[in-house]
Amino acid sequence: MKSTETIAGRDYFDVFPVSGRLDLHLEIIRAIEESGGRVLYSSTHTKAPFYFGVLTDRDERLGLLIYPSRFKKHETKNRPSDENRGQLRFGGEDRWNVAPVAYDVAAVDTTLILGIDPDRHIFIGLDPRLWDPLPLGISYYAKDSELEAMGPEGWNTWEKDNHAGTKRDNRRSESGLEAIVAFRPSRFLDYARLESRATDLGLDSSLRFSAAKSYRDASHAIGAKSPNHVLENEFDLNSHEILEIIAGRSRLSVAVRGGVAEHHLERQLKSHPQVESVARRDRDAEPDLDVVLKDGRKFVIECKNVSPVRYADGTIKVEVQKTRASKNDPASRYYRTTEFDVVAACLFSATRKWEFRFAASASLLTHREYADRLAPMQRVDGNWVSSIADLP
Repeated sequence: MKSTETIAGRDYFDVFPVSGRLDLHLEIIRAIEESGGRVLYSSTHTKAPFYFGVLTDRDERLGLLIYPSRFKKHETKNRPSDENRGQLRFGGEDRWNVAPVAYDVAAVDTTLILGIDPDRHIFIGLDPRLWDPLPLGISYYAKDSELEAMGPEGWNTWEKDNHAGTKRDNRRSESGLEAIVAFRPSRFLDYARLESRATDLGLDSSLRFSAAKSYRDASHAIGAKSPNHVLENEFDLNSHEILEIIAGRSRLSVAVRGGVAEHHLERQLKSHPQVESVARRDRDAEPDLDVVLKDGRKFVIECKNVSPVRYADGTIKVEVQKTRASKNDPASRYYRTTEFDVVAACLFSATRKWEFRFAASASLLTHREYADRLAPMQRVDGNWVSSIADLP
């Protein structure tokens, strides 16, 4: 059985002895101060994760648990010349397997996984939810162009494909994409706020990407022009509605995922003049809504967030498949063509608007190998309609 160790008076599994990271520790302190904070407490640089207690210039008190890794320009034979690389390595190689990411059970402290280049003053933020458990010894990358795109704002975010591999059996995210954020020290506390809010709401990859894109504007990041919480503005919902979404759905107890999109869809359908009734389902492995139109038609609807990354020709794409397959049944990951009547694609991740497009399941592409299943990726093209009443 693994024993616990103490960081900042808190007990954690897998506290790693580390060396040669004093400069990373000092770079974090520098970034906290440059972004408007004051360090009230810091743990030692000889154990990872690091812990910092911070007071911000907005009188916020933040607890930050940080997994730091060195990130640098790294030219490697047979690798692209414009590549920058970091590696998640803590302790000796005899411990390089997987390790659980530590979280505050009281949801007060925020966990960050950071790549740090103290020479160029660059930070890379990874999504802790997708990297839990940590596959120690694994590398992550960013291209020169992605770092240069931080520009004068000191902030850039992009999506990267993730795949199954030797360190994990499945892709880290349901969409097969993960949001990466690069930022300068002056934006450090903005990133901490983003990660705190993304963790609180359990944002899935596409919504985390959209939230991170909005943070490029520093005034938006701190909510300077609005008394509302930044995510209240982001989702066009008040805080009570957001909390009701989380509390009212058993599937969302751990993560909001598609709950925000479902809520907007339900609200819009209830206000639609040709909709008679809308009933939400809240059972695992079932579609999301039952809808009855005033003309008597009935639809079972599955709601999906589109990808923020479009096809090369600009067409929006949406993933229509389950998170994982059942053991010994690879086809179980794909929806049956008869599992629901309609797919409602939420366009927010691609358009920044809470709009939907609808398509009948019978009109969608089927899987190349399983004729009774839907293809996992669908094009949201001119065959999709903007009103459910316009479905055939």
